Amino acid sequence: MTSPPAPIRLFGTSFQNPVLLASGTAGFGHEVSGVIDLEALGGIVTKAVTPEPRRGHPAPRVAEFPGGMLNAVGLANPGLGAVRERELSWLAARVRRARVLVNVAGASIDDYARVIAGLTDLPVITAFEINASCPNTSAGGLEFGATPESLRQLVRRCRAVSTRPMTVKLSPVLPDIAGMAQVAEQEGADAVTLVNTIPGTLDGRLGNGTSGGGVSGPALLAVGVLATRKVRGAVSIPVIGVGGIRTAHDARQYLAAGASLVAIGTAALADPRVPERVARELERG
Repeated sequence: MTSPPAPIRLFGTSFQNPVLLASGTAGFGHEVSGVIDLEALGGIVTKAVTPEPRRGHPAPRVAEFPGGMLNAVGLANPGLGAVRERELSWLAARVRRARVLVNVAGASIDDYARVIAGLTDLPVITAFEINASCPNTSAGGLEFGATPESLRQLVRRCRAVSTRPMTVKLSPVLPDIAGMAQVAEQEGADAVTLVNTIPGTLDGRLGNGTSGGGVSGPALLAVGVLATRKVRGAVSIPVIGVGGIRTAHDARQYLAAGASLVAIGTAALADPRVPERVARELERG
């Protein structure tokens, strides 16, 4: 039997175990606090935060299929002001052992900078997770993480305003995900999160029509593990592995590929007990 993992040192602090709740699947914590013991986990990654409130896409926003789930939430969130005053205040009052990472999104680099500048002084925040898969409106809808130069500009600006560590969340469909991780590292990222969802569509299943959404769930496991292995060999900063994790065995696939932490999302929507169960099994070795 292998030894249980020791607390993980990352972002200048200690995570009691490597299991996080993935962004977009646990709200800001209070939404799931009645069914998930946040303090039993390594931490939570919040929903994406944008400067302004966003209603998101019309319902239905999720659709299951045999390989997992398709979602088109549209970055729905209450906006920077409400997140600072209400959501993060709630987390600060209720979590002591679990770490809090805040996912940041926007339609322009200025949006990201505004959110980070507006939150970076809060002690409850361990790190920011920069969602580099958002469409950049000033570039005609091209994702921020689609080219080295656009990613470089985004991470550089975020680094300039953040007093907290940052991890950059990259898309699994990048032609050279290891090369893009190197760009993030060069511009001051403290870690990378691998991977975001894969674009997909199921006609008539989502409220946004045929525009499509993000594929998550079991089908993403092999993609994320491979990306983790590729990136870990190319950068010196840590990797947070996310995508398709349902069991401790799945989590160990990421850890063996070089991830320092893992994040569970879609599986927790189906069974909220999964993250705690995975954390316990990892601790037993």
